[in-house]
Amino acid sequence: MTMYSKKRLERVLCLDDFEAEAKKILPRAIFGYMVGAAETNSSLIDNRAVFNELAFVPRVLNDVSKVSTSVTLWEDSFAAPFGIAPMGLSAISAYRGDCVLAQAAQHNNIPMIMSGSSLIRLEEVAKIGKNVWFQAYLPGTEEQIIALVRRVANAGYQKLVITVDTPLVANRENNIRAGFSTPLRPSLRLLMDGVMHPQWTLGTFLKTIYKYGIPHFENNYATRGVPIISKNILRDFSGRGHLNWEHLQLIRTLWAGKLIVKGIVSRADTKLACDCGVDGIIVSNHGGRQLDGTIAPLRVLHEIVKACPTIPVMIDSGFRRGTDIVKALALGARFVFVGRPFGYAAAIGAEPGVHHAIQLLSSEFKRNLGLLGVTRVQDINTQCIRTVSGNSIFNSHLG
Repeated sequence: MTMYSKKRLERVLCLDDFEAEAKKILPRAIFGYMVGAAETNSSLIDNRAVFNELAFVPRVLNDVSKVSTSVTLWEDSFAAPFGIAPMGLSAISAYRGDCVLAQAAQHNNIPMIMSGSSLIRLEEVAKIGKNVWFQAYLPGTEEQIIALVRRVANAGYQKLVITVDTPLVANRENNIRAGFSTPLRPSLRLLMDGVMHPQWTLGTFLKTIYKYGIPHFENNYATRGVPIISKNILRDFSGRGHLNWEHLQLIRTLWAGKLIVKGIVSRADTKLACDCGVDGIIVSNHGGRQLDGTIAPLRVLHEIVKACPTIPVMIDSGFRRGTDIVKALALGARFVFVGRPFGYAAAIGAEPGVHHAIQLLSSEFKRNLGLLGVTRVQDINTQCIRTVSGNSIFNSHLG
């Protein structure tokens, strides 16, 4: 990490600060891809606004001199109840981004989910450690699904996350406005943008090209996918509209490890997923990047927890503070995943940047527990929070 990057990290006091710093060093098109969501950004906005509808009810004069943030999920012990969410194209915003994220997660003993839309082979990232999970976007045919699941198993992954909220390509008009296109098309605008952001151009883009050539989508199939500049990208990301619950049942018969479904916000779909024998659910609206206007996951979390009490329910989309994590745990979540801020951290500071982000969030979370009067994650429950909006959906959950 350069001295320039170290100085940037010194200015970062919370996860939100990473976004402002990343905006300074990333080309407008790359930053726009990371920060943007679908259409009017209404889901993206509500993912954050929803936290303001809940307030804490701290208990006082409890001995909080020793606070533990450790948790157990299935048979695994983690240092904290949060991890790194899958982020596509991480190796474009940060040099070897998926490896950087995985290494920082492994060193801090939290999980990291590798995106199926990644540009580094899943086998390479799997070697970093058992804390790496793999997230798959299902290919279009049964044969391709079987081959991909076998490839993931052969690589040594123990957790497979199937994202189910992408039957069609979303309307990412904000990406286009920022200059980002799929496929990524070289242009004078991109060239000038790169010139204006030399740290990214030299340290990520040109370094990647020099050492590894033009990046390819490596993990959507059992075989290597197309390069990021190929005109066939959209074709390779289409063809999922016919996928149904039978395909998830097929994966369950093939996959011996933990099977997690990501992208559920419906109680009815929760029950169907449980019927398929999944081991966990991640409540998610894809960070607001799919169907604009989809309900914020936190609003439906409690009812989904009640619908499947025998398996862990996790959540992502919009989490930025330790207090956000506490509120999700109070509503029944077992684990929280955070995406964009860790991507920004990797962009500005590589692995030390991600380590800094993890430590900031860990410290916040631990401090929040103590201020709430709680010493263990297991003691967080609905008694810790109250709704502060008369029209809030949480009124029915919290009485």
